[in-house]
Amino acid sequence: MAHINENYLKLPGSYLFSEIARRVNVFKDENPEADIIRLGIGDVTKPLPEAVIKELHAAVDEMADASTFRGYGPEQGYDFLIEKIIEFDFAPHGVNLAIDEVFVSDGSKSDTANIQEIFGTDNVIAITDPVYPVYVDSNVMAGRSGTLGADGKWSDMVYIPCTAENGFVPQLPTEKVDLIYLCFPNNPTGTTISKEQLKIWVDFAKENQVIILYDAAYEAYITEADVPHSIYEIEGAKEVAIEFRSFSKNAGFTGTRCSYTVVPKECMGYTASGEAISLNGLWNRRQCTKFNGTPYIIQKGAEAVYTAAGQAQIKALIDYYMYNAKLIREGVKSTGIEVFGGVNAPYIWLKTPEGLDSWSFFDRLLNEVHIVGTPGAGFGPSGEGYFRLTAFGTKENTEEAIERFTKKFKL
Repeated sequence: MAHINENYLKLPGSYLFSEIARRVNVFKDENPEADIIRLGIGDVTKPLPEAVIKELHAAVDEMADASTFRGYGPEQGYDFLIEKIIEFDFAPHGVNLAIDEVFVSDGSKSDTANIQEIFGTDNVIAITDPVYPVYVDSNVMAGRSGTLGADGKWSDMVYIPCTAENGFVPQLPTEKVDLIYLCFPNNPTGTTISKEQLKIWVDFAKENQVIILYDAAYEAYITEADVPHSIYEIEGAKEVAIEFRSFSKNAGFTGTRCSYTVVPKECMGYTASGEAISLNGLWNRRQCTKFNGTPYIIQKGAEAVYTAAGQAQIKALIDYYMYNAKLIREGVKSTGIEVFGGVNAPYIWLKTPEGLDSWSFFDRLLNEVHIVGTPGAGFGPSGEGYFRLTAFGTKENTEEAIERFTKKFKL
């Protein structure tokens, strides 16, 4: 008899997005002429940069020639890409990395979930709330969750509320924790913390032998000077932090799939007897065993991001989406609704008006102005009473959506 991993049975169905789709489909069936604008999806809408496309074509041609054909590549990624990552993404911020501390992969979503495999199932997980659901669900699958309570919280996880009341700055946990997920700029709130605030977390991790799993997928959208682009800008962070980065949102690779994870060699985990073990070696073993590497063609496309043309083109992409973010932020703010994010991230997080809960506001937006967003409650208990809009739509749709929104909710 083949026994299943019963932890999977603990997971609720894909409630958030399946319920969004259900409500939208019902509305479309009843209102086939309605022009629905979607500002809920976290996917990009602009095509890949021209420099990337050019390099992808060249790499395809290489694969068609026996003299330049590539088969299996290094599981960790090709040196030509890793060298550019270190030179452009870290060195300008004073961060020095070795080439074998950067691991190229097929997505930060995958890596933030897979990283938990190198840690024991008895580790206590801490998450900020609201939170990117993958952090929670992957640990439920592994058996670290306990039971799901009526309050929407898993009994064996530690929740750190990040709301308007505390300025979206997470407070250090008072309970014992072993692994902490931090995401800045944050998805879903679009908020950030300063270098000084992040140093508090690094110091806490060092004092308590805690590992920080730091998701920096949106760092390219940072505009303010005191917001760290990498956790490794903080002294001592290499000893306690693993960082995740992606090409998805800065270069449009959501469908192309390329990312990387940084695991410094001095970042240590511990055996039950207290022996320090480098997490770099464990992650390398995991990748070599379970991953055959990101395709050569895709890595060549990613390398083009770091050319002069590529840098200019991804800046134009980011500027495009941040124009949308500013438009949404200022439009929502003009109605008197409290709004956050949209300055260092492509997400706008707003307080639902008139005492509406997240889903009631979703229904009102859909039915009255034909706009789809994401209810904050879908990101965790502390997301109730909030709502997420994204800047990843087209400029034209965003302008139309905000015109509808401000007319409906104007003061």
